Amino acid sequence: MSSLLKVDNEIKTKVDAFRERITAEAEDLVANFFPKKLLELDHFLKDPIINITELKEIHSEINLTVPDPILLPNLHDGLEAQNAKKRKLEDGGGEDMVTGTKVFVMPGGMMKSNANLVDLIEKVKPEIRTLIEKCNTVKMWVQLLIPRIEDGNNFGVSIQEETVAELRTVEGEAASYLDQISRYYITRAKLVSKIAKYPHVEDYRRTVTEIDEKEYISLKIIVSELRNQYVTLHDMILKNIEKIKRPRSSNTDALY
Repeated sequence: MSSLLKVDNEIKTKVDAFRERITAEAEDLVANFFPKKLLELDHFLKDPIINITELKEIHSEINLTVPDPILLPNLHDGLEAQNAKKRKLEDGGGEDMVTGTKVFVMPGGMMKSNANLVDLIEKVKPEIRTLIEKCNTVKMWVQLLIPRIEDGNNFGVSIQEETVAELRTVEGEAASYLDQISRYYITRAKLVSKIAKYPHVEDYRRTVTEIDEKEYISLKIIVSELRNQYVTLHDMILKNIEKIKRPRSSNTDALY
C-alpha cells in the first residue's frame, strides 16, 4: 500500500517523531495533568476572592460628578417651550433641543475599570487558555489513533469520534468564555460613556453595578465549568481508553 504514494524518508521520520511526541504529551495530560488541574480549580472555587456573598464589596466607584443644572433661557416658560418646539418642527429640524453633555476629557483622568473584577479575570483567563490548548493536544492524539476506514468492526472508531466531538465541544465552550469577558468590557465602557454624557441619569450608574455583579457571578460559574470539563474529559477517556487506543480487536480475522 505504501508504494501507491512515495513519502520522503526524512519527512516520514520527522512525522513519526511528531506523532510520538503528541502521544506522550496527550497520555500524560489525561493521566496526570487533568486530575491535578481539576483539584486546583476545585480548591480555587473555595478561595474567598470568588466567594464574596455581599456583592457590594466588588462595586467600583464611578468618579464622574454630576454638574450643576443648566437653565436654558428659551425654555423657562412652558408656553414659550411649546412655541419653540413648534417653530423647530416647522423649520424641519428633527433633533432634540436638549442634548447630552459634550465630553472632551474626563475630569479625574482616565476612567478606571473595576479593579476587583480585573484581578479575578486575569486569574481566570489563563485557565481558559490552558484548557483550550490541552484539549487541542488530546484531540489531535485521538484523531491520530483513528484507523483507516474499513467495513465493519467500527464500534471502537465510533468511540474515538465521540471523544473527538466532546473535546471539540469543550474547546468551543472555553472560547466562548473569552468572548463573554470581552463583551463585558465593551458593554461597561459604553455605559460609562453614557454616564459621562448623561451624568444626571441614575439608571446608567445602577446598570454599571448590575453588570459588575453579573460578571462576578459569571466568572465563578466559568471556573466551576472549567473544573467540571476536566472531570468529564478525564473520566470519559479513562473509561474508554482501551477502545480509544485499540479501536479494532486483533482477532477479527479469526472470525472468518
